[in-house]
Amino acid sequence: MKPRCTNQSSHALTLVEVVVVVVVLCTIAALLLPILAKPKRHGGINCVNNVKEIAIASRVWAGDNNDKYPFEISVTNGGTMELNNGRNAWLNFLVMSNEISSPKYLICPQDTKDQPAATNFSWRLAGHVSYFVGLDAKNGNPQTILSGDDNFETSGVPIASSLLDVSSTTPIGWTTARHNHRGNILLADASVESFNNSGLTNWLHQTGPVTNRLAIP
Repeated sequence: MKPRCTNQSSHALTLVEVVVVVVVLCTIAALLLPILAKPKRHGGINCVNNVKEIAIASRVWAGDNNDKYPFEISVTNGGTMELNNGRNAWLNFLVMSNEISSPKYLICPQDTKDQPAATNFSWRLAGHVSYFVGLDAKNGNPQTILSGDDNFETSGVPIASSLLDVSSTTPIGWTTARHNHRGNILLADASVESFNNSGLTNWLHQTGPVTNRLAIP
């Protein structure tokens, strides 16, 4: 019996082909390694998203209440005006529970002190809020401070729950917690500004002599 013949041929890779494959793989690895090794941003993006959620909720709430925020309206009319002494800052978010889709938006992912997020909008929000409330924010004044990261320090000392008066001369910055001496500021026009400590100082200097009262939860 004659052996079956076939036109197909098989052969091993030549040395040149092996070298080409190795070069291609090395090139791909060189392109991917910097991306894979890039350090994480410590939850900064998620935190900005949270602050934007607060911005949207605040604007919607104000739109239903004569362009006023909860802290501008008396408790008898559904606001928090008489209750904003710092520790009660969380009540402003409780009042906006219909506008904020979940309590998880009130916790920065890198905030180890106030974790975990509250399970619902109730008194359980107390102690589970990462963001201050700017009590002098006005819808008609877009550059006033509405909210932002509350982990402030002055002269290296973290600021406890309180009413904090901030002006262009206040020696204030963020602690190393969360974003490593960085933080986010939400303005009344719903824009979010991210600063390091020196950037925050420069920005406050540019705002002039205006004082902003911040309710630190």
